[in-house]
Amino acid sequence: MTKISTTTTYILLAFFLFCFILGINLGEVDAVLEKGVAICLSCIGIG
Repeated sequence: MTKISTTTTYILLAFFLFCFILGINLGEVDAVLEKGVAICLSCIGIG
């Protein structure tokens, strides 16, 4: 196995945090929750 450098780890962490914050600002949280509720309701036979 290869060892990932600390710099690479921090760069990837910063990138994913940027994507996370961008998704929140674009309103994706509501879309994900709506889809999750729809899936759960269809799994238990209500929706």
